[in-house]
Amino acid sequence: MFEGVIPALVTPFKENFEVDYEGISKNLDYLEKYVDAVVPAGTTGEAATLSYEEHIDVVRYVCDVSKKPVIAGAGSNSTREALYLAKEVEKAGATAAMFVTPYYNKPNAEGLYLHYKTIAESISIPVIIYNVPSRTGVNITPDTVLKLAKIDNIVGIKEASGDLKQISEIIRRRPEGFVVLSGDDFMTLPILALGGEGVISVAANVAPHLMKEMFNAFKSGDLKKARELHFKLTPLFEALFIDTNPIPVKKALELMGLAAGKPRMPLVELSPEKTEKLKAVLKDLGLIS
Repeated sequence: MFEGVIPALVTPFKENFEVDYEGISKNLDYLEKYVDAVVPAGTTGEAATLSYEEHIDVVRYVCDVSKKPVIAGAGSNSTREALYLAKEVEKAGATAAMFVTPYYNKPNAEGLYLHYKTIAESISIPVIIYNVPSRTGVNITPDTVLKLAKIDNIVGIKEASGDLKQISEIIRRRPEGFVVLSGDDFMTLPILALGGEGVISVAANVAPHLMKEMFNAFKSGDLKKARELHFKLTPLFEALFIDTNPIPVKKALELMGLAAGKPRMPLVELSPEKTEKLKAVLKDLGLIS
């Protein structure tokens, strides 16, 4: 459940910006032969602009139609709101829940610890910490992560700090069974080399077969092939962050004939100039003609 290639799903929208549930199913059909689990209603899924009702309905729908374990996004900068979402995604059938560090209000280490401890004690499904300081304004340190790792159902972390020294420290000191997943596609291979278990991925929405091939090559000991695939995928990793996530990945899926729709405001559609750069990368990978 907590290793391998795990796409952070986009939430496709119709032209009127309602959730496109048929589109979710279409995208899952494309992905699921390659991936190991899925994450609905996270950053890539535009959770910030989903209502609570939509958020829970998206998770419930993915739980109903997906053949893979579902790690539901359920984070908030309010512990009370995160508790509500935690209980709701558990009821919706999620296999596990992932919680971004509280953003904007910038809690200290004790506040972060109590936030996650309170959530973990409120539900019975596994909890994954999500650290992405570039978006939240707060970094959860290895000491706090390792303190949280002692709580039974806090089972791992999605690490998107970009700090390999910090990630290495977590992996070096973690208790047995505590999972470290890359939260940055480019860092997947380095984190696997340090002993991490996989990636929660944006690129796996677009090229799940190549992400899985890279993971499998590493796991089988074929480091040369894993490196070659890492270098082959690097232009895609860069193109998918040519603008704020998930703006580029939604455009990529649209170009590939998959479900996407425009992002909800305040995010806007990818510019024509950046779209041409994205197209060139997709063509080079054989993802569009």
